Amino acid sequence: MAEGGDRMEQLPPARPLDAIDRDILRILQTDGRASIRSVADRVHVSRANAYARINRLIDDGVIRGFSARINHERAGQGASAYITLKIVQNSWRTVREQLQALPGAAHIALVSGDFDVLLLVHTPDNRTLRELVLTRLQSIPEVLSTHTLLVFEETDLDPGPGSAADPLRDS
Repeated sequence: MAEGGDRMEQLPPARPLDAIDRDILRILQTDGRASIRSVADRVHVSRANAYARINRLIDDGVIRGFSARINHERAGQGASAYITLKIVQNSWRTVREQLQALPGAAHIALVSGDFDVLLLVHTPDNRTLRELVLTRLQSIPEVLSTHTLLVFEETDLDPGPGSAADPLRDS
């Protein structure tokens, strides 16, 4: 499901991406601060063309935004956990709104399988994490149960051109 779920209805129909669009996306995934000039030079188009393509990718919802990759531990968020939730049937939208308001919530996904929701949180310490789970999450009426998986170490995967983790590589 796309970020925001209901916002998909507001977007225009998806247009196919060509090789230049995919190259632009690879460049911006690697360096979201790349200048228009740099992107244009690397994909061999004019700056105006690169600018128009990036704006189209944003308007079409392909590019959802630009952000910094954070080292959570160095930023004072030393405890991380994936929390699985079982929720009341048909309560996803209500639960999603409440989870978005949680301090430290980093990623929320509606999934299939033994549980309904997968939540990633970053907190300053285990005490704060415990309070988040036992007080905040379990007080949401639609949450039937939770299971917490502590993260001991994590590695961000940076997709590079042609890597197995690159969802935009040509098949």
